[in-house]
Amino acid sequence: MTNSIGEIEGADVIFLIGSNATEAHPIIGNKMKRTVKYNGTKLIVVDPRKTELANMADIWMPLNPGSDVALINGLMNIIIEEGLTDDEYIAKRVEGFEELKEVVKKYTPDVVEEITGIGKDMLYEAAKMYCSSKKAGIFYTLGITEHTTGTENVMSLANLAMITGHLGHESAGINPMRGQNNVQGACDMAALPNNFPGYQNAYDEKTIQRYEKIWNTKLTRNKGLRIPEMLDAAHEGKVKAMYVMGEDPVLSDPNANHVKASLDNLDFFVVQDIFLTETAKFADIILPATCYAEKEGTFTNTERRVQRVRKATNPPGEARLDWEIISSIAKAMGVEGFDFKNSREVFEDIRKSTASYKGITYERIDKVGIQWPCPTETHPGTKFLHKGVFARGKGLLKPAEYKPPAELTDQEYPMLLSTGRMLYHYNIMTRQSEALNNIRPCELAEINPADAVKLGLKEYDAIEVKSRRGKVSTRVTITDRVKPGVIFMTLHYWESPVNELTNDALDPITLTAEYKVSAVSIKKLDVIPENLVLPTYLDDVEMAK
Repeated sequence: MTNSIGEIEGADVIFLIGSNATEAHPIIGNKMKRTVKYNGTKLIVVDPRKTELANMADIWMPLNPGSDVALINGLMNIIIEEGLTDDEYIAKRVEGFEELKEVVKKYTPDVVEEITGIGKDMLYEAAKMYCSSKKAGIFYTLGITEHTTGTENVMSLANLAMITGHLGHESAGINPMRGQNNVQGACDMAALPNNFPGYQNAYDEKTIQRYEKIWNTKLTRNKGLRIPEMLDAAHEGKVKAMYVMGEDPVLSDPNANHVKASLDNLDFFVVQDIFLTETAKFADIILPATCYAEKEGTFTNTERRVQRVRKATNPPGEARLDWEIISSIAKAMGVEGFDFKNSREVFEDIRKSTASYKGITYERIDKVGIQWPCPTETHPGTKFLHKGVFARGKGLLKPAEYKPPAELTDQEYPMLLSTGRMLYHYNIMTRQSEALNNIRPCELAEINPADAVKLGLKEYDAIEVKSRRGKVSTRVTITDRVKPGVIFMTLHYWESPVNELTNDALDPITLTAEYKVSAVSIKKLDVIPENLVLPTYLDDVEMAK
């Protein structure tokens, strides 16, 4: 996030797109609810689905799935035509404006209404509301990135923020909310093949040599693979071994049948995790790790805040700390430099290799975390980014053209499937909690009442959902939260593994899959599958919660 979580309550306008914040990011979502209710903050929600925040919004824009670029270009078209741009900001801090104007001039309100399903009056109202204050922040999550045009979606939002001067000051900015507690920290630590820590280019020779000195070791010049490339290579027999840590790709990755076939084709497979996950069932060796409450260390959250994590309880059985497991393996392989005695020493190593963390020490974050970049031990940390100047000097506007989703409906697959999360479960791990699992023990796929009538469905009926990649069974709930022709499912249930259906068509830059738009067919099941039989203690009232 360019800005901080606390700044939400100082915003005059929140532009929320592709995010069900109250369920997927409830702390942030609750701050949004509070500032709308008590501070008079205006709320624009862009989402095909009627979420809780959509119900609270001043403007809810239920766009057609996968039409985000067209919508954002349409808003910029109106902003430019109506003279709502921040011309001084553009002149001083931005380049590429003329090229952007040339592209977005084609996205007139009439054109955008045809693509997105959003009426012209609403487009004008949203554009003017977003430009009504400098304290207007854009917030987004996977509803923007999980498309074949995910990169272009993000760049379009950056364009929107820059031409209106909404970057580089408080309660504004572009704020991607991270979906898990240390995703930001993992990315900061180079959990991508093209990065060194702190997002340094891993393919630049001078940078490689600098890190060879820092780590006192010879580094490879080979280009690494990202997750979809690894799985494809395993499927082809080119990758022979794999080590998965804290991830369950059998449930979380698209086209899960391809994932399982890829893992089956490995010669050697290691999983390091705290539970016997669906992925761990394919492993040759399982390394029992520790959960957050059993370890010391740091997490870096979505607002770039580095915080201390303290051990609250001892790990069970033979479970060990993640860094200890990795260090032991490295030493067994003859690798030097892994003689850490505790997590503090690991963090000191991080400070040496990550400039944005250099000024952060255990003492400084003993009680309150610090937001990077923090270059020196006297630096207070950075509340919001891009104040006065961008890292590259001037911000570069990168216009994008609308492209439809990779897969659309047809006669055989007449409905669109979109996926996401629910409040009651956190990814898949909370299914291990009896209390949480009792709240929502099975998937309830959301289907519009009009489609339910066509298919002869009533509440909690069982259906088979089929795509070009697989089929799963699930219970249904009938609701107007989704549009006619759309079905919504979550990723939490191994009994209804939705990612056996999702499309593994990828964004060409990030290789993120198009989880949000897959063509499916639906068939009512007359016999309830055994894995979907509801516990007897659950009645209709409880299931409806």
